[in-house]
Amino acid sequence: MGIVTKYLTCLVCVLVWSEVECVGKLVELQDESWNQILEGEWMVQFFAPWCPACKSLQPIWEDFAAWSSDLNIKVGRVDVTSNPGMSGRFMVTALPTIYHVKEGEFRMYRDARAKEAFISFIEDAKWKNLETMSAWKSPDSYLMSVVSYFFKLSMLMRTAHTHMIEAYGIPYWASYITFALGTVLVGAVLGLILVCLIDCFYPPKCVGGMSAGDSAVQEVPDDADMIQDADEAGPSQDGRMSDGENRSDWEEGNSQSEGEAIPGDEEGKSAGDVRKRTVAQDSTSA
Repeated sequence: MGIVTKYLTCLVCVLVWSEVECVGKLVELQDESWNQILEGEWMVQFFAPWCPACKSLQPIWEDFAAWSSDLNIKVGRVDVTSNPGMSGRFMVTALPTIYHVKEGEFRMYRDARAKEAFISFIEDAKWKNLETMSAWKSPDSYLMSVVSYFFKLSMLMRTAHTHMIEAYGIPYWASYITFALGTVLVGAVLGLILVCLIDCFYPPKCVGGMSAGDSAVQEVPDDADMIQDADEAGPSQDGRMSDGENRSDWEEGNSQSEGEAIPGDEEGKSAGDVRKRTVAQDSTSA
C-alpha cells in the first residue's frame, strides 16, 4: 500500500511539473527560427544581459509568460547580443523593446511594463488600437531581411575586432585601419562588378551605324573643295548659273568695260541730244 501511494504521489508530481513547464514556457527566439512568430499571437521582448532595465523586467516577463496558456498566446524573448539579425529586422534602438505579433501583423507595445498591464493588453484586445507597421518596414519584408544581414555583418566585424585586439595584441588604430582598407577594397571590387554588369546588359548604342565616339568626329569640307564641286556640277536644274559660271561672266564683263566700248551707248547719247534740241525749239517758238 505504501509503495502504491508513493508511486501515485510521484506520478502526480510529474504531471504537475509538466503542466507548470507547459504553462510557464518562455520561448527563446533565434535568428534562424524567427519566422515561427508569423503564426498565431505572440508577445516578444528584446533584451540584453547587460541592460539594467531588462534585468528589472525579466521576472515580470517570466510571470506574464506563465499566463500564456490562459491567454492563448505565446511569449518569447530575444537576446540581441547573440541574435543581431532579429534586432535588425525589428530595428530595435532601445532596450527593452516589446512587440505584439498576430498573424504576421506587427505592433509595438508602449503601455506600462507590469504583468497586469500585459494581461489586460491581451484580454481587452488593446492591440487593435495600435497602428501596424508599414509593409516596407515590416520584419518579414525583403528590405528588412537585407538590413538583418547588415546587422549580422556588423556583429561579425565587431567580434573580429575584439579577437584581433585580445588574441593578437593588435592596437586599436591598426585594427581600425585594417577594416577601413578592407571596406575600401570591397567597395572598389563591388563597383567594378556593377560597371561590368551594366555594360553587359546595357551596352552603349550606335548612332547611324557609327559608335558614339565616331559620330562626334566628322570631316568638314573646306571652301576650295565646295567651289571646285560647284564648277564641276555646271548649271543648276532651275536655270541659274553656278558660282563658277557667275564669277567667269563677271570677270568677262569687267574686261569689256575696261578695254572696249559697250555697243548701244552711242545710240543712247544721240537720242538724248535729239530730245534736247526738240525741247529748245518748242520753247523758242512759244
